[in-house]
Amino acid sequence: MIRKHIKRKQLNLNISEDTPDRSKKKRKRALNKTKVKETVSNKTEESLGSLPKEVDDTKLDEVEENDINEVFEDDFSQNDPYALHLNHELSPAILKAISNKPPQLERMKFSWPTLGNLQFERPLSIEDSSSDGAVPQLLGEKTFAQLRSLPESCPQFSWDKLFIKKQILGNIERKLAQTNADGLTNLQMELLNIISNYQDVYFPEENFENIEEIQFIYCAHAINHVLKARLKVMHHNQKLFKKADVLEEYRDQGLVRPKVLILLPFRETAKRVVKMMSSILLGENDNVMNRKRFTDEYTGNEINMPEKNPKPPDYQLLFSGNTDDNFKIGLTVTKKCLKLYADFYSSDIIIASPLGLRMLIGAEGEKNRDYDFLSSIELLIMDQSQVFAMQNWEHVLHVINHLHLQPEEAHDTDLSRVRMWSLNGWSRYYMQSLIFSSYSFPELSALFINKLLNYGGKVAVVNPIKSGTICQVAVHAPQVFHEISAKTCLTAVDDRFETFVSDILPQFKDPSMNHTLIFIPSYFDFVRLRNYFKKQEMKFVHICEYTQEQKITRARSKFFHGKTQFLLYTERFHFYRRIKLRGIRHIIFYQPPTNPNFYSEICNFLHDYKKGDDNEAGEIDLSINVLFTKFDVLQISAIVGTERAVKMLASEKTVHMFMSD
Repeated sequence: MIRKHIKRKQLNLNISEDTPDRSKKKRKRALNKTKVKETVSNKTEESLGSLPKEVDDTKLDEVEENDINEVFEDDFSQNDPYALHLNHELSPAILKAISNKPPQLERMKFSWPTLGNLQFERPLSIEDSSSDGAVPQLLGEKTFAQLRSLPESCPQFSWDKLFIKKQILGNIERKLAQTNADGLTNLQMELLNIISNYQDVYFPEENFENIEEIQFIYCAHAINHVLKARLKVMHHNQKLFKKADVLEEYRDQGLVRPKVLILLPFRETAKRVVKMMSSILLGENDNVMNRKRFTDEYTGNEINMPEKNPKPPDYQLLFSGNTDDNFKIGLTVTKKCLKLYADFYSSDIIIASPLGLRMLIGAEGEKNRDYDFLSSIELLIMDQSQVFAMQNWEHVLHVINHLHLQPEEAHDTDLSRVRMWSLNGWSRYYMQSLIFSSYSFPELSALFINKLLNYGGKVAVVNPIKSGTICQVAVHAPQVFHEISAKTCLTAVDDRFETFVSDILPQFKDPSMNHTLIFIPSYFDFVRLRNYFKKQEMKFVHICEYTQEQKITRARSKFFHGKTQFLLYTERFHFYRRIKLRGIRHIIFYQPPTNPNFYSEICNFLHDYKKGDDNEAGEIDLSINVLFTKFDVLQISAIVGTERAVKMLASEKTVHMFMSD
């Protein structure tokens, strides 16, 4: 552990400069560091499990030593949201309000020119609710954290108000000039205004036109956050060099070093984010360690897009590049270098997929588990969150549930430099979360509301959907929505099944109603229906994400030629394959699709139904049926529009029919 210990002293991670006598010994060891060749103990290697291994960091040490010898000025303004958010403990009133179940919150609504309708929530505190957040609350000589309001959407944009480090501001402006002559777009200005105030953001309107704008903003914020933390520690180290005691004001670190966690769906997305961070941090210098290894491991593995019968444009954009969803990588940020493949406990930023972290975290009872590196995350970013729902949402929840737990090992942490709110177990209330998705869905909304508890408040973009994807349905067929009565989310699963088998399915058992597609978003519902159909000895075929290619071909052929009555079809399979089904005459959506675009896409498959003797004299009767409960309001709103969805749920009628023009 000697080499690792020396390196962490030089990097000023979680270890402060000790007393003068110990400092002399430390400098002596540092001068002789080239002679030290002891390896990390077996115990440490086992605890790290499958963490990325460290590489030669001699250059990094040189950079850090040069930085340590520099004189840093304390340019952290007391008005900087970074300092306001992290420097003080929570008052008893705020702590009580945010730790209650459910939390006691006050809600406000705002309207911004670009983001649109915003819903702002923050803890409701009797002591602080009358304050506008400008004056800290005092108890004796102790200063508590203050509640902050939502920043105003100012037409006059100024970088000075955002407290961006000068080190990266020039790189940011040059990068923006390459893509937009006017600098930041209106969307970037408004997002950055909120994000820089350390408030949570839920933005469910990401698309392939604005995704690069969004990624640039959160990359800049992440780098800015890490640089501020790093320079603050080094500045305090300079002050503490000749002091024996560590004062309360010099508590500036967490229990472990990693501060930023970015969850991404594919390696290709991670590659773009790392490239963007490099341009923001280093500009044209581009001093990135282990670049070649990163390029080799995060390119290739591409899906071959067919030229004949091409996939939809959104599919081609989403699945371009390396689509591997099992990865994790640590990044160390210094003034002049970005180190990739850093050991997690020496990393400032961790970029990973939910699956990659899930395999490392493991399950209870497994050996070689490791999740201590998640103990002090201050910034959580989830991008393209809609993809996580199609991969495995349980992996996301597993990662979130292992944030801010008490570490199993010390990891060379100097407790005298750890913030008191971190020692108190309040880290979850200080973490800022930025959630981006193409659309809202219940699991993501519940995560944002129930799991993320930033005392600084949270902002959700809640724009009403005017028309919905139903307007993209081109086929002339009745679209019938059946509302199912359900008291709770848990009972809704059984209520939906009972209604389907007793009321809906009997209407399609007649041989004349063949070529019926049953679209099922949930795999568990798919298994339940498949078992029921087998038990009832019904003529059906099924296609899911686990079906073998040969069986998929056979099922499609049987369904197309009318040799079977039903086709059970899962949304997850359609997400990954986006095949074009033929021979459909009737569609039953067992539940509204999670992805609203799939509704119109599946409905338009009716255009390609089989033409035979039975329809030469006239048109075949086509039908579309959708089952929904009041808990499917997000999906229904995305399909029919918010205004229609509200009327449907408020109506006493349980059946609603629409007809495309």
